[in-house]
Amino acid sequence: MIVSALSSTMKGAAILARTGRLFELLQILRSKKQPVTALSLSQEMGVSERTLYRDLAELTAQGAPIFGEAGVGYVLREGMFLPPLMFSNEETEAVVLGLKYVNQFGDEVLKAAARDAAAKIASVLSVAARETLQEPISLPGPVGPAFPDNLVDYAVLRSSIDKRRKLRIAYRDAQGAESNRIVWPIALGFMQEARVVVAWCETRQAFRTFRTDRISAAEPLQERYPERRNALLRRWRSQIDDDAARQFADGGDDSH
Repeated sequence: MIVSALSSTMKGAAILARTGRLFELLQILRSKKQPVTALSLSQEMGVSERTLYRDLAELTAQGAPIFGEAGVGYVLREGMFLPPLMFSNEETEAVVLGLKYVNQFGDEVLKAAARDAAAKIASVLSVAARETLQEPISLPGPVGPAFPDNLVDYAVLRSSIDKRRKLRIAYRDAQGAESNRIVWPIALGFMQEARVVVAWCETRQAFRTFRTDRISAAEPLQERYPERRNALLRRWRSQIDDDAARQFADGGDDSH
């Protein structure tokens, strides 16, 4: 019995060691921008090339987007990769609650992405965690009034943010006054009653939030805005005062 218990312990330790090694290999590949040879990888990890090739095969079988060949090198291409997940019930609930909120308040692209993400996560969860996914303890509140319809395709706004393109917009504020602006869109906000675009406004030389249902036209320009998006987001977060924060939380718009 003692021998059997010792054998089980050693097997468990070996499995944990290999899991840790696979995770380390994945992290190393993520840090490489160019293909790296198996010899270089094995030396960095302190294992034999034979073990390295076996680990590469295991990661590939689990769905990791690893490409390359012996003697040339290997690279991890862009794309999300989820190995088998071990979520606690509480962690599963947190993920489910977040996805349900996205399904309530997101645009059509995000809603579809939330459904696909839930299906992918469910496929790699344990049976118990999958039950929590299907019947969670925590639920989002009731869906409020429907968002006002957008006159501009939401994909135009999303693409401009992703590509850092300036936008020429026609906008009507809360008082009905119309204006034309050139803005640098940096983020989308999903509020209780409206969706907004956070942007640097060239006309006002300041950050503003624009309700998407009040944008009557949006023309993406070829010109990219000069600052990096993450730098603009940091500036926006550091500069908004309590009133601006409340306006943003209320789905406010630029009326100044």
